[in-house]
Amino acid sequence: MSTVTRASLAEQIYTQVGLSRIESVTFLETVLETMAKALESGESVKISGFGTFMVRRKGRRSGRNPKTGVEMPILPRSVIVFRPSQILRARTNGGKE
Repeated sequence: MSTVTRASLAEQIYTQVGLSRIESVTFLETVLETMAKALESGESVKISGFGTFMVRRKGRRSGRNPKTGVEMPILPRSVIVFRPSQILRARTNGGKE
């Protein structure tokens, strides 16, 4: 199993779409930047047939340092969560679309 990188995605765009390598990298960077800006502003990003990226807000809560056992507050924060589509779930579980 290998990791999908920006370079490998750009290479796939180059070979399958037919854009030049520079255009492929620019296209990929534009898509990723658009997604990042939407998530920064709190919007969800839905890619049909793939899944949805959402920003979830977590409130303040108590936590415990596992090393010392000292209780400490965990500050409110935002996290990005991904929910796969039914099609992606089926494909990753060996089923058909």
